Amino acid sequence: MSFHPSETPAAAQELEARIRRKLTRQRFMHLIGADLTVITPGRVEAELTLGEQHQQQRGFAHGGLIATMADLVAGFAGVTLIPDDYGLVTSDLKISYLHPGVGQKLKAIGWVLKAGRRLQFCEAEVWCDDLLIAKASGTMVVIEPQG
Repeated sequence: MSFHPSETPAAAQELEARIRRKLTRQRFMHLIGADLTVITPGRVEAELTLGEQHQQQRGFAHGGLIATMADLVAGFAGVTLIPDDYGLVTSDLKISYLHPGVGQKLKAIGWVLKAGRRLQFCEAEVWCDDLLIAKASGTMVVIEPQG
């Protein structure tokens, strides 16, 4: 079951408010310092200012951080297309690292390729400054409300 808000400004504001409410429970995202910057139906973007706490031993952005950013935007892109009382979890995530993450800011962009009743197929890109550093694809499972 997909939920597609109309393209009116009021619908866009409602969608953003709904997603931001869900973000209050996304504690790991807050721990790493990420924030969603764009929320539209089927597409989400997030940014994170890199600090020493995000680095691996060679000074690159840690691969786990990059995968987290990809998972975050792919998953929340899917959440934009389901009713508010439904949930979404990652079933699988495949990521390819293209370049080391060296720079000031990570930007992740996620979108839904196909939204189904039970599964959503999503993709994401992670950029470090102006360089594409990772590409990911994931399958998300729609969780229906209980009762």
